[in-house]
Amino acid sequence: MTSKESRERLTTDPVPASQLKADVTRMMDVLAQGGVALVPLDVAYGIVAMREAGIRKIFTAKQRSYEKPSGMFANAELSRAIHIMEPAKHDMVSELIVEERIPFSVVAPFRADHPIFRSVDPFVLQSSSKIGTIDMLLNAGQFHDEIARQVIERQTPVFGSSANTSLTGSKYRLADIDAPVRAASDISFDYGLSKHVNPEGRSSTIVDFRDFTVVRKGVCFEQLSRAFKTRFGVEIRLVPGVTAGL
Repeated sequence: MTSKESRERLTTDPVPASQLKADVTRMMDVLAQGGVALVPLDVAYGIVAMREAGIRKIFTAKQRSYEKPSGMFANAELSRAIHIMEPAKHDMVSELIVEERIPFSVVAPFRADHPIFRSVDPFVLQSSSKIGTIDMLLNAGQFHDEIARQVIERQTPVFGSSANTSLTGSKYRLADIDAPVRAASDISFDYGLSKHVNPEGRSSTIVDFRDFTVVRKGVCFEQLSRAFKTRFGVEIRLVPGVTAGL
């Protein structure tokens, strides 16, 4: 067996566009019926839903507090349309994705009256936002990006979080996801080991773009911090009592 044949598959390994589209289409159809899916992301495996029944299953399986809202799976186009930020901040988001290729999450005020939310159950939007802000995960790999593309196509948002029991650390293989979390899913996809696997169990870094405080210190934090400083002259700040893990 060659080293190439024995190497563990990674979430970054190319998948034919037709297969990727078909997989995400199947997932979206399940979510539209109130289902739950386990999805492969470069930052960690995620668990997602779009209807109230699915969101409730996720919170129960993860033993997650409703004080911690779900995030929306998105891209720069969705962030620009929905997040209420100065144009310069939207330009920052695009540059970090295109030039730095960093996965990260943006927290900012949002347009709750945007047409994309018309079909969203009130409970889902309430449990996926906090004090007028919404968290959008961006640039988290090929499966994530296809979800965001289909969210725009269908005008139906997808929400979720890391596929793990709350506060126990992210999972980077489908097989490693806790049994109760796996049991909550109606469909799952195994694309191998997440690109940003790490011993600390981190997922995406979350930045509040209102004041550039770090909500959660996650993967690629050092690269993200350096990019903010060198490209924009902005220091993203870790704040005790605000930044998760401090």
